Amino acid sequence: MKTDPTWKIGSNAAIGEKSLRSVKDKTARIGKNAKFLSSSIVYEGVKIGDGLIIGHNSVIREENAIGKNFRLWNNSVVDYGCKIGDNVKVHCNCYIAQGTAIEDGVFIGPGTVTTNDKYPGSRLSTPEIAGKDGPRIKKGAQIGANVTILPGVTIGERALVGSGSVVTKDIPKETVAFGNPAKPVCSIYGLKDEYGKPVYEKHKNGKSK
Repeated sequence: MKTDPTWKIGSNAAIGEKSLRSVKDKTARIGKNAKFLSSSIVYEGVKIGDGLIIGHNSVIREENAIGKNFRLWNNSVVDYGCKIGDNVKVHCNCYIAQGTAIEDGVFIGPGTVTTNDKYPGSRLSTPEIAGKDGPRIKKGAQIGANVTILPGVTIGERALVGSGSVVTKDIPKETVAFGNPAKPVCSIYGLKDEYGKPVYEKHKNGKSK
């Protein structure tokens, strides 16, 4: 495919990799100032905004719609058919299952896995059906390391999910949740730093900062 002069492409990086699946629109549309670290792979049929950074040995599959300033660190995979907003960061060794939706400003910690198949091994577990059941991670949510998110779960805006959690049910917005299964513990506005000061404060318009 045609490259952009603003891109930086590492050794053995592949852009526009052909899919084994049938892809209607095979064009890879990738914005300016992208950085493809060595041995990274981006498939055909993607739409990605400006400022992409994809790490070593990471993969972005076909038919993904991704916003600007997406960061995908080393050894991570975004499977096909996902929708990802602007300014999203996905750390190392993560798997983003097909059909997952991630809104703006989300951070996903290392080793996190999203899933999309409620009935593995059954007649209901075809890729077409399972791919419609990926999790929904709302704007500004923060996911700790080694979290597993089950199919169909919604994590609310600005929610915090603690490391090692298994998220089996929806997490309300602006809520701290952790455990196996993850359970809501408190509002993010109840968190305090080492000096006893609130970590998050509400603006007058009700939004956090």
